[in-house]
Amino acid sequence: MSINIDIKLKRASKIYHEGEVVAGLIQLKTNSDVKHDGIFLTMEGSVNLQLSSKNVGIFEAFYNSVKPIQLVQYTLDVAPSGKIPNGKTEIPFELPLKPRGNKSLYETYHGVFVNIQYLIRCDIKRNFLAKDVSKSLEFIVEDKASAKVEKDHSKIVFFKIMPESLQNTRDRPNVPRFCISGRLDSLYCKLSEPLTGEVVIEQCEAVIKSIELQLVRVETCGCAEGYSRDATEIQNIQIGEGNTCTNLAIPIYMIFPRLFTCPTLSTSNFKVGKNIIASYALKQNVNLQNYNLIFFQNLK
Repeated sequence: MSINIDIKLKRASKIYHEGEVVAGLIQLKTNSDVKHDGIFLTMEGSVNLQLSSKNVGIFEAFYNSVKPIQLVQYTLDVAPSGKIPNGKTEIPFELPLKPRGNKSLYETYHGVFVNIQYLIRCDIKRNFLAKDVSKSLEFIVEDKASAKVEKDHSKIVFFKIMPESLQNTRDRPNVPRFCISGRLDSLYCKLSEPLTGEVVIEQCEAVIKSIELQLVRVETCGCAEGYSRDATEIQNIQIGEGNTCTNLAIPIYMIFPRLFTCPTLSTSNFKVGKNIIASYALKQNVNLQNYNLIFFQNLK
């Protein structure tokens, strides 16, 4: 006697906002009548934090793991003890998406040290001779305010990179002479829209092998014992290959991966930020410049 559980949401995108109702169906399939001790549906939302062993040490990271922050948590009794009939059974459900107590709902985000996740879980309790059966489904939470960008923030930013403007360069005298200019259409970005702009190689003494854009997340998390801060790569795209022509505008176009990015977030327990790194691979493999991208949440 086997039970197959599936959870279907009415909204195909699985994207919801605070205050909306998450509606769907619980689909049960069995090859015979099955007794159970109750069917329960749980909505959970939490922030899981992990200290980086690179910053605080392996021993401290293991014993000082930060407790998960519960954002949403409640359970509904879908059906009392009884039998699931042979064949296919569908049970509709509706769950309001509301934070727990005075908590705030943060956008869904899958990071390395910070993970914000929302789940709907169905549990079928059975007697001690049979195992309980459960099924989980993740849905995505977005903030309506984060989709808005004020006009004052949507300004074109022009940049110019030369050896004198480099930071954290140890061997500065050996850096070849170059001049690279360009623009970013805005430093304030919507996650649903691409990062756009252009870059122009005005002059460069060394032969360029590749021009790449790297999206990096900077995660900070910790507790009373201390904080850890680490940067990890999300994606890397190539916008130029080989020794590109000078004074030729090369377009910048980067789409943000939804689950691995979120609006810039700062709380008392953790922070999430983003960097965009323009890397020009020369024969000396020199990273020329970094540009911070600011993602806004709760814009008016």
